[in-house]
Formats: sequence, C-alpha cells, structure tokens
Amino acid sequence: MKVLLINGSPRANGNTALALREMIAVFEKEGVEVTLLHIGNRAIRGCVACGACAQTGKCIVDDPVNEAAPLLEACDGIVVASPVYYASANSTLTAFLDRLFYSTHFSKRMKVGASVAVARRGGCSATFDQLNKYFTISGMPIASGQYWNSVHGARPGEAAEDAEGLQSMRTLATNMVFLMRSIALGKEAYGLPEPEKRVSTNFIR
Repeated sequence: MKVLLINGSPRANGNTALALREMIAVFEKEGVEVTLLHIGNRAIRGCVACGACAQTGKCIVDDPVNEAAPLLEACDGIVVASPVYYASANSTLTAFLDRLFYSTHFSKRMKVGASVAVARRGGCSATFDQLNKYFTISGMPIASGQYWNSVHGARPGEAAEDAEGLQSMRTLATNMVFLMRSIALGKEAYGLPEPEKRVSTNFIR
C-alpha cells in the first residue's frame, strides 16, 4: 500500500504538518509506504486553460504539479491537507490541485481520498467540502474518521493541544488503511466496476 500526503501550508512545520504527522505514525505502523510533498511554500500558478494537457497528458507548466503526477498515479490513497484561509483552502494548494487533477488523464477510480483542514477557529467544514470535490469528480471513495477531518490551532504547534482533533487524524488514517486494503482485495476478487461510456452535456445548447 502507498499513500501520498500533500501539505498545502506555507509552513513546513506548522499545525498542518503536525496533523499529518499524526496520520503518518499510523500509516508507518501499518506498513503503508508514505510519500509527503510540501507544496505550500512553492510558486505554483493556476490553470490558464490552454488545453495542452489534452495532447501531452501533463501540464505545460513544468513545476511540482508534474512532479506529483506519477506519485498520484502510483498511490492507493491520497491525503490533502490545508490551512484555512477565508473559509477555504489556500490559493497555492487550490492551484496545485486544479492543475494536478485536470492535467492527469490516468484513472483515479477507487484510489482513496481524504482531506484535512486546519484552522484557528472556523471555516474547516467549508474547506473540507471544497477539497473532497476533487475526489468525487474522479470516482474516488472518500475515507472518513470520527468527525469532519479538522484540527484547530493558531500559533505554530498549538494544534498539539487539540486532543480530539489529533484523535480524529489517527482514526482517519486507520480507516483509510482499512479502506485501501479492502478495495485492493475487492479488485483482486472482482475487478473494477465496468464504467459506462461517458455522457457529457451542456446546460446551454
């Protein structure tokens, strides 16, 4: 089993990293191979709708998005974690995910997704909903924990005092491991569900 963790915080060792470390401890205990990418402090531009990825299968801008693409293709699950800015994920992470999910044309079906939001106080559930949309549009099951996946803390390291939040991270990681293993067994026994031919309609005709 392989899991890819994306830290969208500009701080390498802030509260978002602290939440992810709680999950990493569970993954490593369970023998899951972990790859952690810290992209929140990188210069990542948004999609410019050039359409080049339709021909090349990768983004025309050669930056961390293309570095992450083969890791996403190889993993069994992905965790995306963000600090909360204005009740949403920060712009760097949003630009990264927009381009990563749009420019990669390999199937993501049945890869397990999980999102984590870290805030001083509010906006976690809105951020949680935003991040989960990348998974649901890609046919990816979403792992759940014991609450909406959030941890609270303002100053760097303060999230260590959020006992419930950290327990939620451990529960999320444990459930994610179970789900990834269950899907692997299901694929071995039954294969993937046969997809229908894609139907795409527009609202304006």
